[in-house]
Amino acid sequence: MLGALIGDYVGSRFEFSRYRIPYDFTFYEERDRFTDDTVMSIAVAEAIMNTRGKSDEEIKEELVSSMRKWGRRYPDAGYGGKFYDWIFSADPKPYFSFGNGSAMRVSSIGWLFDTMEETIRMAELSASVTHNHPEGIKGAIAIAAAIFMARNKASKEEIRAEIEKITGYDLSTSYEDYQRQRIRSAICQDTVPEAIVSFLEAESFEDTIRKAIVLGGDTDTLAAMAGSIAEAYYGIEDSFRRECLKHLPSDLKEVYERFESVL
Repeated sequence: MLGALIGDYVGSRFEFSRYRIPYDFTFYEERDRFTDDTVMSIAVAEAIMNTRGKSDEEIKEELVSSMRKWGRRYPDAGYGGKFYDWIFSADPKPYFSFGNGSAMRVSSIGWLFDTMEETIRMAELSASVTHNHPEGIKGAIAIAAAIFMARNKASKEEIRAEIEKITGYDLSTSYEDYQRQRIRSAICQDTVPEAIVSFLEAESFEDTIRKAIVLGGDTDTLAAMAGSIAEAYYGIEDSFRRECLKHLPSDLKEVYERFESVL
C-alpha cells in the first residue's frame, strides 16, 4: 500500500497541470501533499482488517463507515463532487460511478488475501459501495489482481495476460503512445490501463512513479495505482519509505503501521 501513498504524495503537485512534466522532476518537494487517494486507501485497509472472516454485507457496511469516517476527518483532501456528497449524505448509496476512485483505494486488498479469487471478490466489494458501475468494479479488480500477482512473483507478461483476461482491458498500447495521446482523464477505463502500462514498461519502482506522472492529467491517482503494483513487484527503497512516512499524518500512519504488521 505504501507505493500508492508515495505515488499520491509525489503526483499531487502535478495534477492536471497545463504543462508537460519533465521526467527528471524533483521527487519530493515541500508543496507535495497527501490527497483523497491516501485517505481512502487507509480507509479501505482499516475496513478490511476490521472485518476478516465476516459476511459480505458486514464488510460493505464497514467499508461505508470507514470511508465516511476518514472522509469527514479529512474533508479537504480533494474528493470528486459525487463522492464528497456521499461522504456527508444521510443515506449513502452507490451512485454508478466509473471514476478511478475505486481503483486508487484498493491496494491493501492486493496484499491481504491468499488467493486470486478472494482478492477479486474483495476488490469488487470495495468498489460496489460507491462505484457500482461495471467499469468502476473492473478498475478496482485490475489493480488488486495485478498487485496480488506481482507480490506472488508473476512475470510482467503473466500479469499483462491475466489482467487482460480478467478485465478485457487492451494492454498492448505502448507507453509512448499514451504519452502522445495525452488522455487527461479520471475514469477507470482510461487511467487504469495507463497506470498498468506505466508499471509494465518501467525498470524500477522510481521509474514507474516517474512514468505515470509524466503522462499528465490525474497524476496523483495514476502514480498511486502504478506505484501500488510496482511496490509489490520491486519493493521500495528505504529512503523513499522514510520520506513518505515522515509526512504522513499520525492517525493515517497508525492504520498504515497496523496494515504492515499483519502482512
